[in-house]
Amino acid sequence: MTNTSQQVGWEFWGSELKNRREGAGLSQEELGRRLFASHALISRFESAERRPRLDMAIQIDQALQTDGFFERLCRKLLEASPYASYFAAVAELERVATKICEFEPTVIPGLLQTAAYARAITVATHPFAVDEVIEQKVTSRMERAHVLKATTRPEYWAILHESVLRIPVGGPAVMAEQLMRLAALAHDRKILVQVVPFTAGAHAAMGKSLRLMEFNDAPPTAYTEGAYSGNLLDDPAVVKSAQGAYDQLRAAALSPEATLPLIKSAAEDFTRCASTT
Repeated sequence: MTNTSQQVGWEFWGSELKNRREGAGLSQEELGRRLFASHALISRFESAERRPRLDMAIQIDQALQTDGFFERLCRKLLEASPYASYFAAVAELERVATKICEFEPTVIPGLLQTAAYARAITVATHPFAVDEVIEQKVTSRMERAHVLKATTRPEYWAILHESVLRIPVGGPAVMAEQLMRLAALAHDRKILVQVVPFTAGAHAAMGKSLRLMEFNDAPPTAYTEGAYSGNLLDDPAVVKSAQGAYDQLRAAALSPEATLPLIKSAAEDFTRCASTT
């Protein structure tokens, strides 16, 4: 399913929500109270500005007594997403987040990747995929990055372990390009980047990626990812713990001012290496 047809599907989902809500004689505020959600969130669902998570679709079916209609359609649309099933909801939340904070221990975050770097990662994780599939995945990742180019782009903060700067993903030339792009984004104050140096030793979130997202009309979320699985968490206590771990990572990391020269130095090392191969 193309991005356009998928958007049409979500617009249909939203229009049906409005029709069935009004058929039940409920205002957006009244439905919101039943779902422990704001009327603004219901409005965004109905206008397809915000896409629901599966658990919310299930709650809507229960509130409107629609016999699983919204759950089934939500499942179909999520399955048609170009992203892995466990990541599809996260990709949608990126579009409406007001703040995104990420920690990555081994790779450049997806929103910051160049096409060449993304392609190298994709080939490594899908070694038997045909070129068409690889390019579709790379294109989807590049499209995600548009959220950082929009006029309403979220505040974006990335903390990387130093190993991210040293692992030669795709070879020296690819890494040089990737790190120069990262440095340029930081230099232009489009993003805020810090690096946890090797000398920091043990740190919070050892070996695990972590993403925190905040929104105007919904509680914050935390997302952690492992091999072929991910967990999107919105329990307030769990999110608070994740935010605490991120604060510890900030404390262990170099300042943004000290981080930029380190990124540039790593880029220069890869540039020299590329010129000699």
